[in-house]
Amino acid sequence: MPKRILQGRVTSDKNEQTITVLVERRFKHPLLHKIVRSSKKYRAHDANNQFKMGDEVRIVECAPISKTKRWTVLTDEAVSA
Repeated sequence: MPKRILQGRVTSDKNEQTITVLVERRFKHPLLHKIVRSSKKYRAHDANNQFKMGDEVRIVECAPISKTKRWTVLTDEAVSA
């Protein structure tokens, strides 16, 4: 099964090797038939501490790294390889 890849904005980089990413999704409400925005925060592993607040990043599923981290940051080098 392919790993999920999400795109979002970094909201916190205060922790060592960890960033918090806000992922927003839009969908049509089943009853009201209008576009609704829903967001969720994910904790992602950033090994080199290279991403700062406000950066747009892509994260990919991985095996659990800690109690809350289940995602890693997808870098440009990983995409091209």
